[in-house]
Amino acid sequence: MAKDVEVAERGSFSAKDYHDPPPAPLFDSVELTKWSFYRAVIAEFIATLLFLYITVLTVIGYKSQSETDDCGGVGILGIAWAFGGMIFILVYCTAGISGGHINPAVTFGLFLARKVSLVRAVMYIVAQSLGAIAGVGLVKAFQSSYYKKFGGGANTLADGYSTGVGLSAEIIGTFVLVYTVFSATDPKRSARDSHVPVLAPLPIGFAVFMVHLATIPITGTGINPARSLGAAVIFDDKKAWDDQVCIIMNHF
Repeated sequence: MAKDVEVAERGSFSAKDYHDPPPAPLFDSVELTKWSFYRAVIAEFIATLLFLYITVLTVIGYKSQSETDDCGGVGILGIAWAFGGMIFILVYCTAGISGGHINPAVTFGLFLARKVSLVRAVMYIVAQSLGAIAGVGLVKAFQSSYYKKFGGGANTLADGYSTGVGLSAEIIGTFVLVYTVFSATDPKRSARDSHVPVLAPLPIGFAVFMVHLATIPITGTGINPARSLGAAVIFDDKKAWDDQVCIIMNHF
């Protein structure tokens, strides 16, 4: 009798107390017939547009204010807060619609982990890239007098740093972000750490904030191919494009 109880108890501990979602199919043509799919793509476009609009405006505003006053503007800390805060807000708003990717590197990582299909991944990346271009385009339209003068928010390698250092900073920063996304959305977390309430957008936003603090002085911080591409397309500067080849490609 005691042996039976011991076996039952051992079996109860070995049973899963969480459910892994089934892997997404590589190609799911059924998605193309659903409105929820297109709604998710639109959400990614709008979220990335708003992300670039607010953050690039913050960068340009800081540079214009600090030109005449070294202590003026929000500073690097404020820029980092703008990027991290916007990610927190937008992931919170879109998580229930599209998953709140807002970053091709995140989408690509989730595709490799079989969390999204190839069709969804491709459409998300296209929507994110177009949204980023549109967002920076709005900044240029509203701040035309300051846009070119203060670099258009484009990512460029700072003087004194080699390409290798810039690549390493972007690779590590992107890893921190994607790792945080996977950890914050892990289905095992709700079971294993059920006593710890976790709001997934919060650690993701803080990861973006911390990475920006570390890498703004080096590359201006990309860690998001859409963010880097959108700023480079609208700014259209040779140095910005030369640096984008390294900054954007490292994310993948």
